Amino acid sequence: MMAKKRVATDNAADAKMELANRLFFRLYQCANMLHKTGTRAVEAEGLTTQQWAVLGALSRPTVANGMSVGDLARYLMVSRQNLTGLIGRMERDGHVAVVPDERDRRSRLVTMTKSGRHVWEVLAQPKIRAYYGEVLGDFSINDVTHTLHYLLKILDNMKRLDDGAAGETAATDLE
Repeated sequence: MMAKKRVATDNAADAKMELANRLFFRLYQCANMLHKTGTRAVEAEGLTTQQWAVLGALSRPTVANGMSVGDLARYLMVSRQNLTGLIGRMERDGHVAVVPDERDRRSRLVTMTKSGRHVWEVLAQPKIRAYYGEVLGDFSINDVTHTLHYLLKILDNMKRLDDGAAGETAATDLE
């Protein structure tokens, strides 16, 4: 009896790992397709999905006065190094400006320019909404809600792993 239980448990664990592999591979494919098809949706405005994400982050009313590069990197979950190059290109294109933080002169804030806001609100938003409509056209509100719920659970677990790895790195650095 015990051997049958162990086999059933092993089979369930194997099945879960197989499903996990398929899930993460599909997430990988979705990320790649988001980059490819999302960029195509906004390329006429001179944007990529990464720039779309930056403008989206900066368009939130809570950050109307801008965000530090570090805060923006944390919000987007990218490295400061990757973000710095992206911000430089966006600054060159007139979408964002990098200005000293009046509260802390050592810090710099990334803000959306008037031109960037026009690109975001007038040119890109209609295309982004159309893109969402095409991608999620056969999803019900419940489908979207459940998908978002599970993606947030995965993201929270990944953040916990990342935070643990950062803690391990810091502990190793202290040795």
